[in-house]
Amino acid sequence: MPHVLIACSASVAAIKIPDIISQLVQKNICTTLVVTEASKHFLDVDKIRNDFKIDVYTDQNEWDAWKTRGDPVLHIELSKKADLLVLAPLSANTMAKVSAGICDNLLTCIVRAWNISKPVLFCPSMNTQMWNHPVTKDQVDKLASWGYCLIPPIVKTLMCGDHGIGAMAEVETIVNQILEKLNNL
Repeated sequence: MPHVLIACSASVAAIKIPDIISQLVQKNICTTLVVTEASKHFLDVDKIRNDFKIDVYTDQNEWDAWKTRGDPVLHIELSKKADLLVLAPLSANTMAKVSAGICDNLLTCIVRAWNISKPVLFCPSMNTQMWNHPVTKDQVDKLASWGYCLIPPIVKTLMCGDHGIGAMAEVETIVNQILEKLNNL
């Protein structure tokens, strides 16, 4: 059974994560969720864990799992176990960290430990001005140069009230891209 690891950073688009998980679980795809501390503002991780019967990990789990030399290291174990990594939503902040190689939480440590021969999908979600900033293009280009596949943001009215590009792609688009990647493994 294929195994998808969804890594969720802090964006209001995180509210779409239960819908993505639901569709994957219905297709019998083993799914694990990793959330940043800030993304928990938008998600009820206990509800997701209970509703879908999946493993959900936070930064605290990284430290709870390791006590002494020789113990499993959670970010390494998760990166080895999954066939596909999906960064959704990928906030401007976390995209900056990933593109710079920063490893300061469970999510970014997983990305840094990820075997780049395995596929990665990334689904940016940010305000239009943030998306249009020149550094964002540099970061997207860097991730693409590593073989990561962009699922581009869409144009719509954003939570801040602005209308423009920056919203995370629709659930169906993301799920279809996940299925396509899994079919090509």
